[in-house]
Amino acid sequence: MVICQVLYMRFHVITIFPNMFESYFAESIISRAIANKHIEINTYALREYTTDKHRRVDGKPYGGGPGMVMWVNPLINCVEKIDKKLSRKKNVKKLVIMFNPGGEMFTNTIARKLVQGRTLYTDIIFICGRYEGIDARVKKILKAKEWSIGPYVLTGGELPAMVCIDAITRQIKGVLNDIDSLEENRTASHEIYARPEVYEYKGKKYRVPKVLLNGNHKLIEEWREERSKSK
Repeated sequence: MVICQVLYMRFHVITIFPNMFESYFAESIISRAIANKHIEINTYALREYTTDKHRRVDGKPYGGGPGMVMWVNPLINCVEKIDKKLSRKKNVKKLVIMFNPGGEMFTNTIARKLVQGRTLYTDIIFICGRYEGIDARVKKILKAKEWSIGPYVLTGGELPAMVCIDAITRQIKGVLNDIDSLEENRTASHEIYARPEVYEYKGKKYRVPKVLLNGNHKLIEEWREERSKSK
């Protein structure tokens, strides 16, 4: 079976704080991936898609309770705008993601499957919730999937979106100069060293393990494998 590999992916991020993404995406691997046209990242300011004269995108929940809930209409309007833009492109395969601490745990396996295999996604839409969350009808209408990046609660979906875009982008062929940079493709240990061989601090010497200096790659791999088990 031939496994295909996506070479280009578009990310769409719906948020009330689009400026949060500018500095992160302007640096390092993500910036190079954009410059080399491996990925495209578009942010959408949700307040531009509301019909409320005060540009509000949220309201009090039915049934009472603390906080505010993000309205359906602005989010649907924004996704429809994205869909209209994508309708002019060929072979679009779209995925809509919302974030929820109880959602499916996002992993490298998921990231890899999005860009490899029989069904390749060309576009991923991330909806960044805020406040008490998003009206449940959004998920039903858009047939969105829910992801979690950990068993904790964050202020909004912006950080999870950055995490997912970073992890997915690393899996795209050509983004990393060396495919061995993918940790899952090699024996990785949390215990790593670089120069100098001996570092002295407050009268105590900290040395690089001798096994890493002897050039015996078999022993080095065995050492790394043993250390990786102790993570």
